[in-house]
Amino acid sequence: MQREQVEIEAPGFDRPGTVIRYGHFGRPVVVFPSEQGRAWDYEGNGMVDAVSDLVDAGRVKLYCVDSFDHLTWSDRSVPLEERARRHGWYESWITEQVVRAIGRDSPGASDAVVTGCSLGAFHALNIALKRADLFPVAICQSGNYDPSLWHAWGERADSAYFTNPTDYVPNLEGDHLEWLRRRVFVLLTVGQGAWETHPTGSLPSAQRMAGLLRDKQIPFELDMWGHDVAHDWPWWQRQLAHHLPRFC
Repeated sequence: MQREQVEIEAPGFDRPGTVIRYGHFGRPVVVFPSEQGRAWDYEGNGMVDAVSDLVDAGRVKLYCVDSFDHLTWSDRSVPLEERARRHGWYESWITEQVVRAIGRDSPGASDAVVTGCSLGAFHALNIALKRADLFPVAICQSGNYDPSLWHAWGERADSAYFTNPTDYVPNLEGDHLEWLRRRVFVLLTVGQGAWETHPTGSLPSAQRMAGLLRDKQIPFELDMWGHDVAHDWPWWQRQLAHHLPRFC
């Protein structure tokens, strides 16, 4: 399996961001790590091996990116509005620098899938709903989609609103909503076992988000796995191997 690692400048943050590409051909899949994760975590936790058949066959190229959660959502020393404002820098890094690098590496490739586990699932959903022109498919595994529940404090303003799908999806309307209905597909996967309800809130959050997407007629699927399925990497490996072939 081909593997290449690059460092890409990340304006506003304390270091460049790492992107690791796995594969030689295929549909780009941008992978967000779990909370405070680095680009190599996906490989280290067995997720790359779980879909190695697709990578080796030239059906997908995985682009695993760094998080900067330590300066955004995981920084409890700053209020929610500031965390969300900093998250905007991260979104810009993805949609500008990272997308540009993917375009150079995969010229003429079809539009990218985005995916992630836990906090990475939030990143995947949020960026697909906001930039479906770049990322028309989001595979979201065991996410919590409401940042206002993440040890949040302080007043909330525009930055917090526009980075919270639980806030803005109910208010989608008009041409943008019609475009999303034609353009995007969201897959929400979640287990019903250990840590999916407490403390992560992933199960109720996935169910709530499914209801919001259903109300807005945005194409989605909620795939709830059994009561033995935990908020953990071995299950995420199986879920990804089950679903990713549908999109490549």
